[in-house]
Amino acid sequence: MATTLSSIQAPVSTICAFSQRPHCPTGTQSLLFVSKPSNYVIFAKTSYSFKPSKIRPITALRATPSSSPPTTFHGQCYVLGDNIDTDQIIPAEHLTLVPSKPDEYKKLGSFAFSGLPTSLYPIPFIQPGTDSTQYPIIIAGANFGCGSSREHAPVALGAAGVRAVVAESYARIFFRNSVATGEVYPIELEHEGVNKQCTTGDIVTVDLDRNVFINHTKGKEFVLKPIGDAGPVIDAGGIFAYARKTGMISSMV
Repeated sequence: MATTLSSIQAPVSTICAFSQRPHCPTGTQSLLFVSKPSNYVIFAKTSYSFKPSKIRPITALRATPSSSPPTTFHGQCYVLGDNIDTDQIIPAEHLTLVPSKPDEYKKLGSFAFSGLPTSLYPIPFIQPGTDSTQYPIIIAGANFGCGSSREHAPVALGAAGVRAVVAESYARIFFRNSVATGEVYPIELEHEGVNKQCTTGDIVTVDLDRNVFINHTKGKEFVLKPIGDAGPVIDAGGIFAYARKTGMISSMV
């Protein structure tokens, strides 16, 4: 469900503010994360006014624990269709890169979405000669992150400067890897077809407090499903950072 906005006030100074984020390696250990379902509330508004003080700069590090995690992301979006698989997100030939090494983490980000067919996506996600993206928010259709279970997929997006993916639905392992690494927020839309109402380069905002996605360029607002128990884990920088922060495992691990 989309709602036309009658008034929009949003800062645009954060659009091009990016930084590389250090990856928090998960090593060979494994922890099971289970997110219990939330009660979803659908609502609509005819106007939306932002308070700039609540919008966190998108330069904030995501893979490190934060006492004041971001609740709002703002910038340009990159729009994708259905069934975007992990080989399109990060082709297999780049999986030799080790995310725990800063130089290789940065290089991994430079290859994000290099597997997309240029016939369908003529606008490059990473501009030639750069290693980060100008699109901190991904808008996609159904079954995002399908294919192989490579952890490099959300890591590559995080290394490229992506803060949130907003999609109709996710492949289960991609969603879990996003939470486990703390690299990106995998957020689900309440309704279908939102990606068809957006265009790459649109100025958008993802508000996790209000559970809304706003396309300022198109003047529309859409309902998001609450991210639930996954949120604090991503806020902490991933499952192991969360486990250390909450005392589940020793801080020396």
